[in-house]
Amino acid sequence: MQIPILPKLHSALYTLQTDFMLIFLIGFMACGKTTIGKVVAERTGYDFVDLDCLIEAERGKTVSQIFAEQGENEFRKLEHEYLQKICLQKNTIVATGGSVPCFHNNMELMNSAGKTIYLKFSPDDLKTRIQLSSQNSRPLVAEKNDEELLQFIRENLPKREKYYEQANFIVMGNDEEIAKQIVGFIEENS
Repeated sequence: MQIPILPKLHSALYTLQTDFMLIFLIGFMACGKTTIGKVVAERTGYDFVDLDCLIEAERGKTVSQIFAEQGENEFRKLEHEYLQKICLQKNTIVATGGSVPCFHNNMELMNSAGKTIYLKFSPDDLKTRIQLSSQNSRPLVAEKNDEELLQFIRENLPKREKYYEQANFIVMGNDEEIAKQIVGFIEENS
């Protein structure tokens, strides 16, 4: 099954070149960036980097701890610093945090260093995915009930989509369908 690509970005599918094989997965929290990224990396032989995990490993603290101790602004600066380092790599799939494209010209940085793919889901689907994931480990939604969570998504997704929609590709579907589509992008252009 072919995963839909938004019409305005369809032509971008044909511009993926081997010198741009740094692929950034972007999208709202719990959209599957890490899960899908690992699958794609395994199937293509690419390296895989989860930006949040890299920061946690090198800082010796969880994202939640960094948020609590240093605040969101400091964490966003850290994300940008680590993103700049990652941009020097090739043949790597990068799972970004959900807010990464929205700060410090990160979207422009990722688009200039490689290709960006937006994993797009509806607010209701995102709510379910967040609830099935480790909601308590996500500082922005940890204490929210069902109604508050859906309200948070409905308020924040449109704000973030203006950045997400700058991606080279926009894909929709379930995790397996999205993974197959991304693998297809890579195989067609390797």
